[in-house]
Parts: sequence; C-alpha cells; structure tokens
Amino acid sequence: MITGDIKNQVDRIWDAFWSGGISNPLEVIEQITYLLFLRRLDDLHTLEENKSNRLKKPMERRIFPKGKDALRWSRFKNLAPAEMYAVVSEQVFPFLRTLGGDGSTYAHHMKDARFTIVTPALLAKVVDLIGDIPMEDRDTKGDLYEYMLGKIASAGQNGQFRTPRHIIRLMVEMTAPQATDTICDPACGTAGFLVAAGEYLREHHPNILHNAKLKEHFHHRMFHGFDFDNTMLRIGSMNMLLHGVENPDIRYRDSLAQDHAADAESYTLVLANPPFAGSLDYENTAKDLLQIVKTKKPNCSSSRCFCVY
Repeated sequence: MITGDIKNQVDRIWDAFWSGGISNPLEVIEQITYLLFLRRLDDLHTLEENKSNRLKKPMERRIFPKGKDALRWSRFKNLAPAEMYAVVSEQVFPFLRTLGGDGSTYAHHMKDARFTIVTPALLAKVVDLIGDIPMEDRDTKGDLYEYMLGKIASAGQNGQFRTPRHIIRLMVEMTAPQATDTICDPACGTAGFLVAAGEYLREHHPNILHNAKLKEHFHHRMFHGFDFDNTMLRIGSMNMLLHGVENPDIRYRDSLAQDHAADAESYTLVLANPPFAGSLDYENTAKDLLQIVKTKKPNCSSSRCFCVY
C-alpha cells in the first residue's frame, strides 16, 4: 500500500492538471503515463551506463543516441520551464514516437504519443512532482499507478473501469492461475485482470521468477490483452510495466472478429469483464459465436472463462 504522503503527491499532480486547464481524466492519466515512461527510460539507460563503466565495455543497449542526452529525464527536468517545454515538445516526444522498433509493447504503444500539456509552467510543476515520488520499489510503482487509475474509475462513461479491484482479485483467486498458464483478457482496458493475475502468481508461485524457463514465460508469453482503444492500450501497457512484467502481449484487436477465430484454443485462462461496451460489427463477428447467439451486442464464450455480467 502506498503511504498517505505519496497519495498526497499524486493528488497534487492531478490538481495541477485540473488547475492548468486539463480536466479530462483520461488525458491526465495519459500525459502522466508518458512522463513516467520517460523517467523509466532514463533509469534503464543509467543502469546500462553503470554496467558499461563497471565492466569497462561499450554499452550493450543504448536507449538514447549519442549526443542526445538532452532527451533524458534527468537532464530536461533541471531546465528552466520555457526551455524544458521546448525540449520536451519539440525533441523528446518526437523521439518517443520512434521507439516502436525496439519490440517492446510499451514502445509500440507510445508511437502515437501526443503532448497536450499546454504551458511551460504546468509541465515544470508536474515534472517536479513526479520526480519527488519514489519509484524504485515495484510494489510502490504498481500501487501508485493503481491509485491514479482509481481516480478515473468514477468517470462513469468508460466501461473499462467498472470492475472493482476486490472483484478482480476474487475472480483471479477463484481461477487460481498456474505458472504455466497462458492468460488472456480479450477486452483488457487498463489491464487490471492481467495485473492481478501477475500479482497472484508472484504470491502463490514465488519460484516463477527463479526458474529461468518460467521467468521467460512470465515476462514474454504468459499475458495477452486486447482492446480497440489505443489510450487503454497505452495505459494498460504502463500498468503492466509498473507491476514488473517486462513484455506482455498488449495489442489492438477486435477479439470477437472472425479474423481471430483461430485463437479460440490459444489460451488456458481467460479473465474478462463483458459485455463489452458498444455494438458488434455483425458482418465481421466470428461465425462460431454467431452460431451460439445471433446478436449485435457483445457476448463471451470460453471453455475456461470467468466473466462478470
């Protein structure tokens, strides 16, 4: 659990956005997500630098190109507001959009990143506030992001946020994920089900991160989440990252479409919260689903699936 002091820091970040003219909760969390990602990139680059210096070898993985240190969080955070704003808007975000080629799900979803912070003063204030939050501990990072997501749970119009966290935990405990499972949420939203499954596995199967084969499966092949809202994909990817999953499969997909009907037996555990918002594209819906029920409203069918209606 994050402390009251950290909650107060997060509250101040949200208050800064609202008083700075950004009142859409999704836009707030998206801008915070970008800044958290930039901070993490800088931390990863620093780790590589330290490793290079310790081994006296060239860096194996350089995130920021040579001569582009101004793009790093640790550099631009110390600039004057006007200069920081120019660097972030004109250099950092264009760079962020080029990272998709590194293969990670996070970089892939950052390719459409839009910088919408409207003033240098707001950017400087938010960067200072985020910089003061301790992010070294995985549990703290995960709880921090969950707390921020909780702030948009009351937005009302977004179906992605309707499942209370204690219900998610109950569903995960009842389905009891195993270390060899392949887990899917076909309408993942902020990836709450996948996050909870990962936390369950860490608690009940601690050897999963000590066995090389299981660890590789956990970080790269276990978690699959699909959505057709790019904002949700970005937020969900960051949620998984901050909960310590290195490279989950979080992708844009209409899970009910005929194009993906062959995936029916690809997963051993499905956790979801249908009915999905909106209406079906009836003509492109998987034929086996329409054989069960003919409708233009979303449905769910799985051999091992726990859903909330």
